[in-house]
Amino acid sequence: MRCPSCLHPASKVVDSRPGSEGQEIRRRRECEGCQHRFTTYERCELIVPLVIKRDGRREELERDKLRRALRTACRKRSISAETIEDIVDRVANELLSAAAREVSSAEIGERLLQELAAIDEVAYARFASVYLRFESLDEFRDLAVSNKRQSSPGSKQ
Repeated sequence: MRCPSCLHPASKVVDSRPGSEGQEIRRRRECEGCQHRFTTYERCELIVPLVIKRDGRREELERDKLRRALRTACRKRSISAETIEDIVDRVANELLSAAAREVSSAEIGERLLQELAAIDEVAYARFASVYLRFESLDEFRDLAVSNKRQSSPGSKQ
């Protein structure tokens, strides 16, 4: 690590400790040339996949967008903020651990739909109506009927 004061190429670590929230390591260093002390932070660099949008644009995966979409679908439902956060964590961690450089927004939407289907029918329907771009009441009714068949006892899944 170069010294920020004299640009000497060598320094030694004087002290190391975990940084904020355990996501980084804070190191106090001393320049071997001028004895200037400075602090560096070391953190793991994650490969954040790019999301391929419907129109072909690409943007980085943002956990906050997932959280907002779920909060909108779950508004006025008895779904805790912790449950929403758990879903965001699960889906984001699956995408990060898959190590894919790109993922389609359709795949993310499907994963969120699966999570919502398991916890709340109304939140699932709200999310599906936007995600699947319903244009008529018939499409909404078809979703409700197919969802009812899948959740009824004795149905084959």
